[in-house]
Amino acid sequence: MSAVSRRSFIEAAALLGSVSSIFPGILYVKALEADEITLDVIKSAEKLAGLAFSDEDRELMLEGLKGRLEDYQALRDLKLPNHVIPSLVFDPQIGGKDAPRLEGKPPLEWQPDAIVRTASDEDLAFMPVAELSAMLKSRQVTSVYLTELSLSRLKRYGPILECVITLTEERARRQARAADAELDAGHYRGPLHGIPWGAKDLLAVQGYPTTWGAMPYKEQRIDQDAEVVQRLDEAGAVLVAKLTLGALAMGDVWYGGKTKNPWNLDRGSSGSSAGPGAAVAAGLVGFAIGSETLGSIVSPSTRNGVTGLRPTFGRVSRVGAMTLSWSMDKLGPMCRSAECCALIFSAIHGHDSNDPTTVTTPFSWPAGRDVRDLRVGFLADEFENDRDTAVLQVFRRAGIDLKPVSFPNIDSSPILLMLGVEAAAAFDHLTLSGEDDLLVRQSRGAWPDAFRKARLTPAVEYVNASRARTLLMKAMNDLFAAIDVLVMPSFGNAGLRVTNLTGHPSVTLPNHFSTVDDSPVAARRNPASFTIVGGLYEDEAALSLATFYQSRTQFHLERPPIE
Repeated sequence: MSAVSRRSFIEAAALLGSVSSIFPGILYVKALEADEITLDVIKSAEKLAGLAFSDEDRELMLEGLKGRLEDYQALRDLKLPNHVIPSLVFDPQIGGKDAPRLEGKPPLEWQPDAIVRTASDEDLAFMPVAELSAMLKSRQVTSVYLTELSLSRLKRYGPILECVITLTEERARRQARAADAELDAGHYRGPLHGIPWGAKDLLAVQGYPTTWGAMPYKEQRIDQDAEVVQRLDEAGAVLVAKLTLGALAMGDVWYGGKTKNPWNLDRGSSGSSAGPGAAVAAGLVGFAIGSETLGSIVSPSTRNGVTGLRPTFGRVSRVGAMTLSWSMDKLGPMCRSAECCALIFSAIHGHDSNDPTTVTTPFSWPAGRDVRDLRVGFLADEFENDRDTAVLQVFRRAGIDLKPVSFPNIDSSPILLMLGVEAAAAFDHLTLSGEDDLLVRQSRGAWPDAFRKARLTPAVEYVNASRARTLLMKAMNDLFAAIDVLVMPSFGNAGLRVTNLTGHPSVTLPNHFSTVDDSPVAARRNPASFTIVGGLYEDEAALSLATFYQSRTQFHLERPPIE
């Protein structure tokens, strides 16, 4: 490319129609030198799209393509901010499953069991939300005490794990004092009242930076609280920290370093909900809110040995959260147990008029149905190692009949081009301005590379991927006509791709800890997990089966060595 700089290369490629609905872009030196679209440029660009037009076709196209340049520039001149949504909205109900409708949000039926405090501070730090809630309600501990304990542990272990971006101390102390005053007056908001929590730093919190884990946004402040933050405020929860995420929700590398796994400091905590996973596992917060587009709750829950709920698409508002993919982003809790996830989900789910994808559907906890009545499917060909087959034995010993199933015979990999295109659109200005150079990761497959490649996707192929996604959704609806929940290994199969594309809920929970060979710290281990997938809007069923499993095992109660 000789004298053409990288930035001028990108600007020229963008100017010359890289979002054309006919072919993906102009990347050849000839186009840059000519500074215009020519017949030769069209011919060169066809190769990138896997197309072949005749000379007559190109002659007909030429003037029309030249005219599109003004349209492209007009769109770029709008400088669309990340929070502006497209006019087309993804709806998982297209697959054939209607969302049960409910006016308003039903009251939570759950009441904490009586508990007598015998716990040390260390025990308090690792205590599930349900037990902390019982002690707060009975006034055996105060929110101020728990908040100061959480802040102290965040300051002690945060630098080791590199899991904290911003402490919200002033806000937290104010909330904790208010929570205690209400509890002393007999006003109990529910199971999250007074519980310290952490937010993945793609959630806007007024008065604090919202960095998205990326250097270009290190000083960004968004003058609003995300909807999920507001709902947790209303539930009485106490926000103590904004936690790390891999830059722009990929991996565990952010602008300040790499978030570590408290079970094994030689490993990263995986991502992109890296900070929430590490902070929950290390007992720094009572719970955290993470996000998932393609594994960002499942993967760090696995790596850190915590329990993560990825709700049905559309059940939790994303207003005030960074957008990566309008049709795939989900927000959900990461906690010690599935029951904790259920209590938090109860507070944050429901319709939000500012997020047109959201619905309010019935959710009650504790769930009324006996899990033995659930129709449980499992991926028969994927349960091959001892730790995974042991999961099935827990269910079989309880009298649960397991039905072998398999995913639809539809290749979901090509459909993921939708994620790449939507992410490239969400961060279009980074590519056009060259600010993507500021991101820490610059390797093949990292965001700068992914954004550039995605700009070369023809619009026709994006729409056809969406149509293929409809077929996948319908096939999954047929699968779940015969089962209520699906048990599967978290990785090594198509489940992560398929269920994220179709919007199905999942609960990921630990089921094994392997020793670390030659580790100088004997207590270091590597967690593993399995995942329970529910039918659309059947988050309750997946949570119920996960809670049943955890009532018969102890993996979720294990504590990491941290240091």
